Amino acid sequence: MDLKSNHASPVLPETSPMNKSRLGRANFLPCSASSSPLSPGLNLTIPRKNGILDDIRSAAWVDAMKSSSPPPKMITKDINNDVVADEADVAYQTWMLKYPSALLSFEQFANYAKGKRIVLFLDYDGTLSPIVENPDRAYMSESMRAAVRKAAKCFPTAIISGRSRDKVFEFVGLTELYYAGSHGMDIMGPVRPSSTDDHPNSIRSTDKQGKEVNLFQPASEFLTMIAKVFASLVETTEEIDSVKVENNKFCVSVHYRKVDEKNWKEVAARVNGILKKYPQLRLTHGRKVLEVRPVINWDKGKAVMFLLESLGLSKCEDVLPIYIGDDRTDEDAFKVLREENRGHGILVSSVPKESSAYYSLRDPSEVMEFLNSLVIWKKSSAL
Repeated sequence: MDLKSNHASPVLPETSPMNKSRLGRANFLPCSASSSPLSPGLNLTIPRKNGILDDIRSAAWVDAMKSSSPPPKMITKDINNDVVADEADVAYQTWMLKYPSALLSFEQFANYAKGKRIVLFLDYDGTLSPIVENPDRAYMSESMRAAVRKAAKCFPTAIISGRSRDKVFEFVGLTELYYAGSHGMDIMGPVRPSSTDDHPNSIRSTDKQGKEVNLFQPASEFLTMIAKVFASLVETTEEIDSVKVENNKFCVSVHYRKVDEKNWKEVAARVNGILKKYPQLRLTHGRKVLEVRPVINWDKGKAVMFLLESLGLSKCEDVLPIYIGDDRTDEDAFKVLREENRGHGILVSSVPKESSAYYSLRDPSEVMEFLNSLVIWKKSSAL
């Protein structure tokens, strides 16, 4: 598998330049769980003696936090104050010319998929469940669960989420799926072919049903460090109202969805104060969440390719991977499928945004409709 560095999800600015060779090496575990790096060439050095640099970095993070918030709707009214056009809807319809609806284009999609073996990859938050104020209550509906279960009976299906793998399984509760948590840094998938089973971060294990599975954790060296950072972030943000810090095992999420915007700068400053002590970690952002992750050459795109290889499908010409996701981190998977010219990404979004996906869906309800349509198509084509 090609482990060339690929970070399509935006990385928030560092105060020192990053040499490409730091992330492009075959060994994608750049440091141990302690503060000492395993490879000095992969260690990011951040100047500490000038407070101005911290201010600049925090300001950049605040700008990124604001950019992840959807713009307010713009309504156009006539002389009688009657609504004549919703500018957001007009913009969305125009945007869909570039990213057509996977539902409205389903016939075209089905014609392309004819004779191919579909493999489904699904994000969780914002894709299978709605985005909610409290991340601990991001439950999927029973109708969505039924749709995913039916899809998994027809196609190999995996969920790849930024959440911890255990948390995603708790939300979904389906044993028919494969699960990848922490943006693909914690994968429980099918037992891989014996020729590739000797990876140092890959071990055979059993799931809760006693089925033999393959457990792959490319960031295992970071477990102790992530636990320390989680504890530090909880402590440093506890005075800021409505901040939610979530331990996702191999990464830490700082949710600011319910935080007053006037306090976002303080959130960024507090996170910066902790993160600058750990040059082996990087910060990315999603939909009103800051995410602390190890600096390794691994993302959701790499996870997709790993799972395809584990399924024995990575070199099959008749395989069509479909990835459905809504967030910036899903762009890594969209980009891999586009560059490899082997599958389709479907972006879930109700607002226009640039993407490497081919198709779009407006919200989780449309995702459910698309999954049900896939199942119906699969069963009818088998007749």
